[in-house]
Order: sequence, then structure tokens, then C-alpha cells
Amino acid sequence: MSSQSLQDILDKSANPVEHLRNVPAGAYVYPVVAAEFSNFRREVQAWRDTAVLFDQSHHMDNLYISGKDALKLISDTAINSVANWPVNKAKQYVPVTPYGHVIGDGILFREAEDQFVFVGRSPSVNWLLFQAEKGGYDVELLTDRRSPSRPMGHAVTRQEWRFQIQGPQAWNVIEKLNGGPVEQLKFFSMSHMNIDGTQVRTLRHGMAGEPGLELWGPYEDYDRIREAIVSAGAEFGLEQAGSRAYSCNTLESGWIPSPLPGIYSGDELADYRTWLGADSYEAVSAVAGSYVPESVEGYYTTPWELGYGSFIKHDHDFIGADALKAMDPAAQRKKVTLAWDSNDMATIQASMFQNDKLPYKFFDLPNANYGASNFDSVVDDDGNVVGVSMFTGYSWNEKRALSLAIVNPDVEIGTPLHVLWGEPETTGKRSAQPHRQYKAGVDVSPVPYSEVVRRVYTEGGWRKNA
Repeated sequence: MSSQSLQDILDKSANPVEHLRNVPAGAYVYPVVAAEFSNFRREVQAWRDTAVLFDQSHHMDNLYISGKDALKLISDTAINSVANWPVNKAKQYVPVTPYGHVIGDGILFREAEDQFVFVGRSPSVNWLLFQAEKGGYDVELLTDRRSPSRPMGHAVTRQEWRFQIQGPQAWNVIEKLNGGPVEQLKFFSMSHMNIDGTQVRTLRHGMAGEPGLELWGPYEDYDRIREAIVSAGAEFGLEQAGSRAYSCNTLESGWIPSPLPGIYSGDELADYRTWLGADSYEAVSAVAGSYVPESVEGYYTTPWELGYGSFIKHDHDFIGADALKAMDPAAQRKKVTLAWDSNDMATIQASMFQNDKLPYKFFDLPNANYGASNFDSVVDDDGNVVGVSMFTGYSWNEKRALSLAIVNPDVEIGTPLHVLWGEPETTGKRSAQPHRQYKAGVDVSPVPYSEVVRRVYTEGGWRKNA
């Protein structure tokens, strides 16, 4: 990391909010994977109608954790319980700060008794690395950071490739690859299958709302395994999903992928901010959107707000446990989908073709997010802020612009509200050009928005609880 720290950067800024809103970063990039293989509409439709191949090899950090204290490190930092966690089972890992604010999340794979792999964004990896160092845990750690956003022609390699095969025809593709039946294990259970004479690891998943698998193995097999999947999937209509399609699948499934880690304030986190480099994810990632709180705490979230309240288990002591016990779950905001008014969307898009006025903020398709973390104000008819929209884009399957948002607990499904679309003034971000704000009508809708996902995704986790 840089010789300077995140704390040094914050000390030089007016306040954390101004720093985060003015980080001179471009748009968040899903690296290496082609933007499209056919077109994003066809690729999005494939996970609903046929089958799709997601390439997840490049946009997430991998942290390999092994040693006699590996499970203790996880237990001490996770709101989740680690009791009765067998080998070959995965969990969605959620750490919080001593104040109970979410740092991030990701998937933890238990590959052996004292061997785990965390896959997700950098904030959770950084937190685990810091706690392992600070706490003196007897663990071995191998960090494999996400691929560079813009490799500029340089070779890119990872420890492992990682794919998902999803959609109603996914299991036919999987069993053809395997040369025979593959048992449909319980959700987040791990096993093996064969592809092109090679045994690969599997995770029972269902991101697109249908039975599917996540697969991984040594990166040197990447090209051969991918070609085998594409070849086997041809007769079942499998489409390769580019980064444009992949980036918007969460709009239908309901996972908010990029909450701001709640680490920019608080004396108990001062040593962590000093540990984080000035080039860390936390220091160089921009916040985008119309919502500008009085203090950075206005950007923080709790597990309940992101749909993770059911994960909290007080059968173990963990960082932030006392803070969560002091919170009233019923008073927390709740996660919803906002379905944007189509006429308002047409107005926003039409402004691109009007030379006499400044256009509204560009609504890119299918992913209309302009920072690593996004916060647009959700307001009622009187202009009162009743929530924040945190991930916005367009679903070709639903033919709607959608947002994943958190709103006040008294806001009911079906309530008409508005999203204030656009930055309040020009910022230092390079991802947004000068524009006007627009108050777009939205309807508060269920999460997941997709009826298919709500109906099919029945095996545990927050989607079932929703």
C-alpha cells in the first residue's frame, strides 16, 4: 500500500463526504471480460429463457485463508454464526464495524477443515487482513486482488478462473459437460464435476433464479474450460454474458453490491484508517448521486437495511455485536425495488437530443451507476427524503428502469415516490458531465423484483425471507 494512509487523505479534505464525492475517478469498470458477446439485451434474456455463462474471474478479490485460527478469524469478524458449518459449504459473509455499520459482504467457501476462500469486493478483504494482523491470528493469507480495470494490453492472470452457468437450461448444459447426471445439492453446497477430462469445484447457486452452478479451478485451464462450456451449451441456447449484461443482473435478483464501508469516522476505527493506504479501495472509490448527507454516517448502512438481519447470530462474540444488540430492528430502513416511471425515463433520455438546454444526467444502459457506491435521494411528494436509491439500471427482461433502494420502515409496497436523479452540482468525478437534476417518479416494489426469482429462489438466504 501507499506510504500515505486513508487517514492522511481525510485529514487534508474538508470532510469525508466532500472527499468521497470528489474522488477523480472514472466509471466503475468490470474488468477484462468483453462488454458484449452478442448484445446485452440478448444476453440478459438468456438467463430468463435459456442459459447464460457468467465470467466472474476478474472483478472480485480472492482471499485464501488457512491455518488453525482461520475459523476463529471469521467468527470474530462475521455477524454470521460459524457453528455447524461443514466442509464443502459456503456462506455469505457480512462483517460490521464496532458501531454496527456494514463494511461489505462476499462469499466464503469452506474448502477444507482449516481452509477458506473469500470472494468479493476489497473492503471485506481489507478488514480481514487488518484484523488478522492486529489480532495475531495463526493464519496464512494469500491475497489475489481483482484484475486491473484497464489492463491496457498487458497480460492478466489470476489464481483461479470462476464461472457461473445459470438459467432454465443450465442443468442440461451442466450434465452434458459432466457426461452424466449431476446431483442438485442444497443451496450453497459444494462438490465437484468433470469438464473436458478435468475435475472442477462446484457451488450450487442460482443468481438468475434457476438452478445453476458456480465453477472454479486453476487459471491455466481458463481457455479450455470456457471453450468446453460454450461448445456444450450451444444446443441449449447458452449465451456468453458480457460485462454489460452481468452488471445489471442484480436489479432482478435484488442484491445491493456496493454499500459504502462504514469506516470513515469513529475513534475506534482510527487505527484502521491509518492502516489503509491512500491507494486503497476505500480511499480512491467515488460516491455518486444526489444524496449529500450532513455527515458521512448518512451513507452508512446496517445489516437489516441490506436484508441481512436474519444473518445476525449472537451465539458468538464478534466485532460490532454490542452495537447491533443496541439497535431496534423495527426502526431500520428496509430494502425495496423502485420501478421507474417509463414516461419520465423517456423525458430523461430525450434531453440528450435537445441543444437548447443542459441535458439531464445521462442514464446509461443497462447500468446507470457513476460511482463505486451510489446514493440518490428518494423523496415523497413534499420533498422529504424517505430513503436512498443505491443501484440503478435497466432490465431488458422487465422492460423497466429499476433501482435497488433502502427506504424508511413505514414506506409500503405500492407507494409512489420520486428519485432525485443527478448530482446537486458539478463534482470532481470524471464519470458525470454537467447536467440538470430530474425528479423521476417511481413505484415502491418488492425485492427481488423478478417474480421468477421470488418464486424459484426458495432455499434459504435473504431472498426467501423477503
